[in-house]
Amino acid sequence: MIRLTNQQISDLLHGCTVLGTGGGGSLEKGLALLNRDLEAGKSFKMISLSELPDDEYIATPYACGAPKEDSAESKTASRFRDLPRLDDSAAVLAFKRLEAYMRRKFHAVSSTELGGENTAEALHIAAMLNLPIVDADPAGRAVPELQHSTYFLEGMPIYPLSVATNFGEPIIFERVCDDFRAEEIIRVIAVASDNEVGVADHPMSGKQYKRSTIPGMLSYALDVGKTLRLSEGDGKLAANDIAAKYDGKVLFHGEVIDMPWKTAGGFNVGEINYKGLDEFSSDTYRILIKNENMVGYRNDKTDIMIPDLICMIGEDSGVITTPNFGIGKRMFIIGLPAPKVWTTEKGLKVFGPEPLGFDMEYVPFER
Repeated sequence: MIRLTNQQISDLLHGCTVLGTGGGGSLEKGLALLNRDLEAGKSFKMISLSELPDDEYIATPYACGAPKEDSAESKTASRFRDLPRLDDSAAVLAFKRLEAYMRRKFHAVSSTELGGENTAEALHIAAMLNLPIVDADPAGRAVPELQHSTYFLEGMPIYPLSVATNFGEPIIFERVCDDFRAEEIIRVIAVASDNEVGVADHPMSGKQYKRSTIPGMLSYALDVGKTLRLSEGDGKLAANDIAAKYDGKVLFHGEVIDMPWKTAGGFNVGEINYKGLDEFSSDTYRILIKNENMVGYRNDKTDIMIPDLICMIGEDSGVITTPNFGIGKRMFIIGLPAPKVWTTEKGLKVFGPEPLGFDMEYVPFER
């Protein structure tokens, strides 16, 4: 077990945001949440997968909905404005309600994906309940839908699961048909709840967790964040160092010229269009998004696709989430290889381009 320092917490969330490929929630909200915990004297503990006892239980809490614009006041519908709001995150309520339903205390917490806010949610719940977070996760990046997890690949049931709104309304689902049905139900509740809910799901034993997750993912994100910090605000250096260190490639350097997008069905969907800069000055780039970056096209030819990671870093080495930037934003686009589990035949049937609605077969990006 290690006790994460303030610097490690910052590095971890910055790394998770890079690996979140535009999704995974707001880094600013994640940092603010954990800074409040630190000010309250809370600590953050992380254990390796091998330190999780086989017979103890673990669950996975997170926020679910479409990421909102950080810079804009929330477009909260009038029907939500007068409702009471929780002082803490809805995911904390969901986690506690799942514990109460199961009549057992969980030994540890798992992050559902790598993202600046969702990983912070898991760390926050762990700190509030004096539990460790496990150095593993079921995605190895950020993903748009619940079934995009190694839990699903390994046949681990998502239920019982708990959903809570920011208005203090917890709901227990004793059973759902499958992860696809859970995705539909939770999105409907999110849309009816100012587009965000807290969830706690996949309660399982340590033995089950060890065979259905990707080890070392938080350590990976922490190292990416450290690499980013050591670039000292030089986006080009950060992009080149991250690409070189993690078997990736700098795919493009460009300026945003257009970004049509909308929130539909609980997702941010649209595209980002770029004109090239420096050695890419004669090129164009386009990224299709569904919360996360899905497919990249260079000069209208497919360049990279899910499950590989399409990461974005600003020229100042700042991390970027969609849609929290505008026309004129300059950034580097980095391709990183997906965790190997996603590029297997089984993995691609769940989180390849075709099941996400793209008429193409997966081809690894050229490195």
